[in-house]
Amino acid sequence: MYNSTSGGYKGPHKMMLGSSPPPVTITKVFDAWSKSGSRACPSAHTDDEMIENENQSLRDRVADLEKKVHEQTDEIMCLRSTLADVLRRINTIEGARVVNSHSGGRATPTKEGVRLRHHHSDSARDVSKRSSSYVPGRSPSATQIRRPNSGSLHNLNNLRSSTSQLNLTRHGAREAQYNPDEGVVKMYLRGRPLNLYVPTPMRETYNPTGPTAQPPAKLKLEWVYGYRGRDCRNNVYQLPTGEIVYFVAAVVVLYNVEDQMQRHYLGHTDDIKCLAVHPNKLLIATGQTAGHDRRDARSWRLNPPADPLSPEAEEWPHIRVWDSVSLNTLHIIGISDIERSVACLAFSKADGGSLLVAVDEAPDHNMSVWDWSRGERGYKLLETKCAADQVLAVDFSPVDRNTIITCGKNHISFWNYESGMLAKRMGIFENRERPKYVTSISFTDTGNVISGDSNGNLLIWQRGGNTVCKMVRGAHEGPVFSILVQKDGAIITGGKDGRIIEWDRDLERTGNMIEVPEQFGAPRVVTSGRGTQLVVGTTRNCVLGGTFTFPLRPVMQGHTEELWALAPHPSQQQFLTAGYDRTCYLWDTMAHTIVWSKDIGEHAQSAAFSNNGEIVIIGTTSGRWFVMDSETREMYSQHQDGNEPIQVLRFSPSGQYLAVGSRDNNIYVYQVSEDCRKYTRIGRCQGHSSFVTHLDWSADSQFLQSNSGDYELLFWNAGLCRQIVQTSQMRDVEWASNTCTLNFSTLGIWPEGADGTDINTCAKANNSALLATGDDFGKVKVFAFPACNQKARCHEYGGHSSHVTAVGYLHDDSRLISTGGRDTAIMQWVVSAASSSTSSSSHR
Repeated sequence: MYNSTSGGYKGPHKMMLGSSPPPVTITKVFDAWSKSGSRACPSAHTDDEMIENENQSLRDRVADLEKKVHEQTDEIMCLRSTLADVLRRINTIEGARVVNSHSGGRATPTKEGVRLRHHHSDSARDVSKRSSSYVPGRSPSATQIRRPNSGSLHNLNNLRSSTSQLNLTRHGAREAQYNPDEGVVKMYLRGRPLNLYVPTPMRETYNPTGPTAQPPAKLKLEWVYGYRGRDCRNNVYQLPTGEIVYFVAAVVVLYNVEDQMQRHYLGHTDDIKCLAVHPNKLLIATGQTAGHDRRDARSWRLNPPADPLSPEAEEWPHIRVWDSVSLNTLHIIGISDIERSVACLAFSKADGGSLLVAVDEAPDHNMSVWDWSRGERGYKLLETKCAADQVLAVDFSPVDRNTIITCGKNHISFWNYESGMLAKRMGIFENRERPKYVTSISFTDTGNVISGDSNGNLLIWQRGGNTVCKMVRGAHEGPVFSILVQKDGAIITGGKDGRIIEWDRDLERTGNMIEVPEQFGAPRVVTSGRGTQLVVGTTRNCVLGGTFTFPLRPVMQGHTEELWALAPHPSQQQFLTAGYDRTCYLWDTMAHTIVWSKDIGEHAQSAAFSNNGEIVIIGTTSGRWFVMDSETREMYSQHQDGNEPIQVLRFSPSGQYLAVGSRDNNIYVYQVSEDCRKYTRIGRCQGHSSFVTHLDWSADSQFLQSNSGDYELLFWNAGLCRQIVQTSQMRDVEWASNTCTLNFSTLGIWPEGADGTDINTCAKANNSALLATGDDFGKVKVFAFPACNQKARCHEYGGHSSHVTAVGYLHDDSRLISTGGRDTAIMQWVVSAASSSTSSSSHR
């Protein structure tokens, strides 16, 4: 360790036995040669000059050889890239299937590789260790969400033969009691009974614990909208195959912009926080977090399970190394070694990528170095405390095999790994201004380190040292988020000021600069695209593409804050979303683009289209709701119902009424006129003892059914705004929609031990017997409708890393849309007929 007092090393920071020393470098040989020659003939000046000339000649020849090797390496890389692209296209052709055969529009197929996750029973999760479930309107911490178990690498061989693994699972709360004389089934949530009346045609044959039908359809992830740039760095790369790789929620997206195709790596079980690309540009490492209490994580590290690759273990933070062509998982690293989350990752470069370095987000900010290819779990070479404060980036030197640089709050550190020892030297700023954060690092082609800091300065650190040799003050106004060194030596930086600036190799401005439009946010990461193109990830969750000559255009956009509102268009292949970022987006599912966006100035909680699709209603968290034209975005009017969030908005099938469910426990009913542009309040439905969560209209537009936060199911005469106390009278009413999570048709969607808020949303298909749900565990499930038996089977799908806040079918049931709350991701699933080969006995 470097001693700032004595100016030397006190000893190695940490030692691992059995490690071999690094190879002797050519530079060391030259130095030794020069010194020995000088000592042998101290008085022979001519001989010294000759030796020096020979040394210089040899250096020049070695430099020429290194240049040729680099050129050949580039040629090999091109060949590998071409081969990878050919393999990807072959896989696409062989695995192509007809998608959306009953859709009216043009469908864009999705190239999806092998899904390597195997879902297990919810009964396996320990409910007692999970904090209270998410309640709409309350923002949970990450520790409040626990997910069902995911599969281990031992199942890899079996899973590779399938492109999508479905899990038919059995669900049920406490054993329901059925009274056939009265035709009522009593279900329990957290010990509280709820009476559900069985429709008359089913009274004689109904059995709440009887067998259930297999869901007649399954889902396939087609498209993911969104990107995580608001709090992650260095997570966008252009692959040689032409795909851009990035992540959002628990999904890694490989997006070919030219072909308008997406593939998805679905191996992770929780939020992905970092991404690194191997020097061969084909292998990728991604690290995830754990949605569990840190104390439990430490206890787990002290007492790890017998099988660290068990499905339960994979819920914990770890690193996955996988193939970007086949999407096969190759190694799962760090289970039981990483405590909280993988903050940053990097492959070594000078040795061809044999090592992988990772930094944990735990309080000790541990840094570990791995021989990642040794076995399924890799081999940890060493681990040490990295820094006392937050670490933002880590990287290997491209020229010095054993040099690692880390940076973050109040520090930049230079590490040397040699002979099984890891030595650390802190960066010395001397009389220069010490920044609060060193926010980014990169390397020049000569091995010097370039750093950017929170003061907007750029510094060059001499190769092999820890002192500054050059500084550029005020390169940006505010933090420097990204530094890109291109092959020709040019340097490109992106900062919080929204500027992307080009510099020459001497850090002199070239005059090229891009101003990123404010609506897209500041450039969080800048990376090389094809040719002279740049690919930019921004702080407002956008991915942009462009050059210094041609303006940046959005490649992918997404929400930036919690997402709740979802409204499928009643007649087109479109849907609307809105969230706490005050922005509404209308999306086209065929073109996979935004039709329009609008800033409404308030946190959005709910949304609904009028029956003709011409009007959209947006409900906010302040009790205000807006009436807006769905094409021109013109605001016609705004209304106020209480001061609490508008939880749900629903037009009647006739289009004559609008029901507004509020968090103030009331349902407000409005008369609709003038082509859905005028709204007159008829009355208020009072009776719920907690906030309204869901509501549905009857097919004849006369009645409403509604759920509340305390697990009530109430019925209303909509025209009179009066509660129907004799609920048995409603047993045979036909409902136009089924979004209420608590009613007879949804009894079977509740898992054992559910507390009533585990399931946030459900939606029935418009023209088929399907019911989709979204829950607190990031799962989207599909049931056969009605799901009125406790042992209802379902197909279960992962991808979201937060509570799923809304699901909805498009008007033709060709696709299902799901939204994640805190993960801000929107996922588009293709609905297709279930395979007859699916095992009917696989259920939960």
